[in-house]
Amino acid sequence: MSPPVAPVLELFHRIADPPSATARLFVTDHALEDRVRFRNLTYAEVEADWRERGGHTSPALWDGTRLYQGAEAVVARLLAVVNLGRDDS
Repeated sequence: MSPPVAPVLELFHRIADPPSATARLFVTDHALEDRVRFRNLTYAEVEADWRERGGHTSPALWDGTRLYQGAEAVVARLLAVVNLGRDDS
């Protein structure tokens, strides 16, 4: 029996956006690359997915249930994953 697959969080970001850089850095600094899929808002299909989930601010983190928007909200959600190893989805 294989271990359960951890849900993948989706980080919607813009390369040249400083708040997005803060969120990306948090992911890499805390070795969350296996849990977080980076989604660059430069691409039309990514932007469509982001808007479909209610996106209007970057960065934004989709956890399968809720979209957390803005660097502070994204980092707070990721911190819960790091500190508690939990997914509140």
